[in-house]
Amino acid sequence: MDTRLNRRRFTLAAGAVLLAPNAAGAATRLGDDGLYVQDWYIESFLDLAEDFAAAKAAGKGFALQWSQRGCPLCKRLHTEYFADPAIETYVRDHFNIVHLDIFGAREVMGVDGVTLSEKALAGHYAVRATPTFQFFGVRNGRVVEVARLPGLLPKPEFLAMFRYVEAGAYDNSGFEAWLAAQKAP
Repeated sequence: MDTRLNRRRFTLAAGAVLLAPNAAGAATRLGDDGLYVQDWYIESFLDLAEDFAAAKAAGKGFALQWSQRGCPLCKRLHTEYFADPAIETYVRDHFNIVHLDIFGAREVMGVDGVTLSEKALAGHYAVRATPTFQFFGVRNGRVVEVARLPGLLPKPEFLAMFRYVEAGAYDNSGFEAWLAAQKAP
């Protein structure tokens, strides 16, 4: 009896934490598909060219965030990184993010017009780890990936990657060189 009661208390407490707003007011939740998600992620019809155009029309950058069920770094991304108001607010205010499952079955039209399942699209884009952020921009009149963040960097560098992309610095230098220049006196 005590075990069931303790398990129920733990389940209720864990659910309250997952649905609780972070300091910036956003809520992290565990979706029905087993993926952690932010309530401010874009609800997409999975036409990524259309999502990119909508982000640009809103004056924002565009990124895909790849996850998988049971990913400990994905959980950390959502429960620690996006619980930090400085990170969550900056990313939410400057980017539209579409969340995809590296093993998912939903049909997605990529920015290049190719329609594949999430799993096949992850392979098409050579996404092999989660979480991975793919950032898109325009080069030579085409929407292409301009930067990628596989895994998690420490929080300051993680936020710096979003600043790097938002500034369009990828056209002039690699992330590491740009970051070193930002830290120089």
